[in-house]
Amino acid sequence: MSAFTGRDIIAIGDLSHEDIRAILDQAAAFDRHRREYAHLLSPFILATLFYEPSTRTRLSFESAMLRLGGKVISVAEARTSSSAAKGETLADTARTVAAYADVIVIRHPAVGSARELAEAAPVSVINAGDGTGEHPTQALLDLYTIERERGRLDGLRIGLVGDLKNGRTVHSLARALAHWDVSLMFVAPPALRMPEDITAALRARGVEIEETDDLLRAAQTCDVLYVTRIQRERFEDADEYIRLKGSYVVDRALIERAKPGITIMHPLPRVDEIATDVDALPNAAYFRQVANGVAVRMALLALVLGAVG
Repeated sequence: MSAFTGRDIIAIGDLSHEDIRAILDQAAAFDRHRREYAHLLSPFILATLFYEPSTRTRLSFESAMLRLGGKVISVAEARTSSSAAKGETLADTARTVAAYADVIVIRHPAVGSARELAEAAPVSVINAGDGTGEHPTQALLDLYTIERERGRLDGLRIGLVGDLKNGRTVHSLARALAHWDVSLMFVAPPALRMPEDITAALRARGVEIEETDDLLRAAQTCDVLYVTRIQRERFEDADEYIRLKGSYVVDRALIERAKPGITIMHPLPRVDEIATDVDALPNAAYFRQVANGVAVRMALLALVLGAVG
């Protein structure tokens, strides 16, 4: 039985450095010997509950479960196609779905929703994104990608670019990177800066942080540039979104002026913030990043279900 058995994965802050290292190491083991584990989770069922749209997160969790021999039941567009449309509470949903599945993955627009579901569910719950809050499994696959691309996590300068106010991926990744000896550069328009509570917590842990709106300077000084889109769905004012949406564009011309060998990442989907002329460059890692999500989520599912340890 694993030390993870029965645990919920709700926020990156719930995981210690040792926890994260165990997840990354297990993901690497699955990457190396995937065929050996084809029946590991055959007794188990995963339920995915997605109240917001998803391509990569939902499909990679379902792919991970299927690759380990498990089964999947799923509700997409859960706000309209589940009993939530009839007013069912998350607590009642949790108790119901737990009767059908051994682990639940949820994405929901409300901050704190995953923890609310977990408090009522008698099975493990994994947060696949709660509004502008966190996306811990994305942060884990991002760490895994950085380590694979750069060969290490310590000693890197990492730039986080775009909508840092609303981007749950960068919230979780910044917190996760605090476990390593890194320096961080936050690149955003003033209206979309990283929330102060996050920057204050990171600085309290001794993380070196620079905040700027200068993308070129970040590209010239960072080892990794983690680009995010300006998130239209998080804006109440459409005019404000239109004003900010083209703030930063990473294209081949920028890469040619960037630090040699810089790694470009993106949680996807992209809109216009990374030009397609970057895709063929060897340091464009975002589609390898997508693929890495399967191994990391295989590791998470196997660990919380007690199948490895």
